Amino acid sequence: MARDTYAAQSLGALNARIKKARVLMVGAGGIGCELLKNLVLTGFGEIHVVDLDTIDLSNLNRQFLFRNEHIKKSKALVAKESAGKFNPGVTIEAYHDNIKDPKFNVAWFKTFDVIFNALDNIDARRHVNKMCLAADVPIVESGTTGFNGQSQVIKKGKTECYDCNPKEAPKSFPVCTIRSTPSQPIHCIVWAKSYLFTEMFGTSEDDAPELDHSEDSENAKEIENLRRESQALKRIRQSMGSDEFARLLFDKVFKEDIERLRSMEEMWKTRRPPQHLDFEKLAEEVAGVGEGIAQKDQAVWTLAENVAVFVDSLKRLGARLENSRAAVDMGNPAPILTFDKDDVDTLDFVVASANLRSHIFGIENRSKFDIKQMAGNIIPAIATTNAMTAGLCVLQAFKVLRNDLDKAKMIYLTRANERVLTSEKLQPPNPTCPVCSVAQSTLIVDTSRATLNDLVDGLLRLQLGYGDEFSINSEAGILYDPEEDANLDKTFSELGLKEDAFITIIDEADENTKVNLVFSISEKQIDKDTKPLHLAEKLKIATKPKQVELVVAPAPAPVPVPVTNGHKHTHTHPATNGVSNGKRKRTADDAELGIETEIITKKGKIAAVPDDDVVVVQDTSGGAILIEDD
Repeated sequence: MARDTYAAQSLGALNARIKKARVLMVGAGGIGCELLKNLVLTGFGEIHVVDLDTIDLSNLNRQFLFRNEHIKKSKALVAKESAGKFNPGVTIEAYHDNIKDPKFNVAWFKTFDVIFNALDNIDARRHVNKMCLAADVPIVESGTTGFNGQSQVIKKGKTECYDCNPKEAPKSFPVCTIRSTPSQPIHCIVWAKSYLFTEMFGTSEDDAPELDHSEDSENAKEIENLRRESQALKRIRQSMGSDEFARLLFDKVFKEDIERLRSMEEMWKTRRPPQHLDFEKLAEEVAGVGEGIAQKDQAVWTLAENVAVFVDSLKRLGARLENSRAAVDMGNPAPILTFDKDDVDTLDFVVASANLRSHIFGIENRSKFDIKQMAGNIIPAIATTNAMTAGLCVLQAFKVLRNDLDKAKMIYLTRANERVLTSEKLQPPNPTCPVCSVAQSTLIVDTSRATLNDLVDGLLRLQLGYGDEFSINSEAGILYDPEEDANLDKTFSELGLKEDAFITIIDEADENTKVNLVFSISEKQIDKDTKPLHLAEKLKIATKPKQVELVVAPAPAPVPVPVTNGHKHTHTHPATNGVSNGKRKRTADDAELGIETEIITKKGKIAAVPDDDVVVVQDTSGGAILIEDD
């Protein structure tokens, strides 16, 4: 009997489609391990897996493709090896890479039939969402946090995308607390991650979401100090790559800055004053620290060990940044590094810096494992929740492959007295979404010849009917607006606009304002007798909908529901948050993640979100939820 006999009987013609499907799974963690196992056993013909992370001891209780001998190895590569044994007839390709790597471009995304998102951070989710919209490939989005889970299908032009609903803003901390009076480990972690790391290897801290820059009476003075000291750090950054770099930075942030704070005697009348560190005095102890300290992620490092990791991580990061700068073309923006909890170099720097600052202020030091959880906003996951959510993802994918989006649903997994599933119909795109409610197209460009003016006058104004009021933006910043035209004569190459770069055109006309237009760039050498840029296909740009003022209606009274397990409850469906405006409550969005809690704000007021003690199985379409296909 053939291996897929029962699958063919159950799935019918869909079974052949599954065997030919080429799918991508992004993330090989808690959900990813369960999902890959399901995809392999279901018989999906070709599966590609991308994950940057390596396996930790803490993963083994819920990521069942991994064993003790796999610790420190690539999640993607080990997952491929383990899952491949379940069904040798399936082709699995694994990449120990960041999904944001330029090699994973729009053309590559277009080669897949379905994308499965099993990620653990919002930034990567947004990137995959953007790439799939540009490639017009459906996503099966998923996430869990604790006992809660979610599965959702995203299809360009048909359903909401990941960014259609606003995400809860990350918690922020006043600059004065982070810079002057930390009292908790998280304060020191935020300082190391969002201030020191970005000042040395990234952009200015002004845009860091975890730092509250509101200029109240306490913050204003420290913000001014912060701007002044930013210049001092820039001067130290010039010594990157030299033998003096680590000592100069250490003395600045762990000695000189602390001595300045210590001199403000009024500040320490009711607090323990900070104690500065001396690099020279610690040098002998640091010299005695053995190799491999950074790999001991469950242990709390000593003071000397933290200094050793601080110095070593600075060398690694400095070398990476210098190599990136050497490889960048003349005229392109200077490269930067960004913090990633799965990037060993950036994590080591943040751990050591945070612990050194904690030591100075008398705050308990934490292990690398603990700091990774806090810096990466990781919430522990539960194996059963991951398994159930992964199963729902495969069932949703069946509907996508059948082109039957009407039967695909937003499914929530929650836990009250028992596990329950709640579903609702997929919603259409949010007409004001800045990501999916835009016009999108590919721009074919001979980047060595085409200038920004060819785009502004030759295409946008002449062909697409833009007026005088619009701006052009890239990921590096503003390229053009009515008051900034210095780049018009520069070529796309000179502006750093290469293959798969994205540019956004924002219409600022007062009447009949066009929706934002997003171009992904495709490089091509074009004959010199032909225009150096053109659209890949015909393009129709809609106008923005007129703003309609909405008023929040009073919350409806709780609706009695049938007795469940001998108890009678009242319940307001999470789709409305108790507010009759058609928006939904989502119950989680971090960790192995993906569900956001939405607070609905209209006219400056916040609608109350009721606390549901029990959630029962309910389907907004009026019937019981069906897990199996019809």
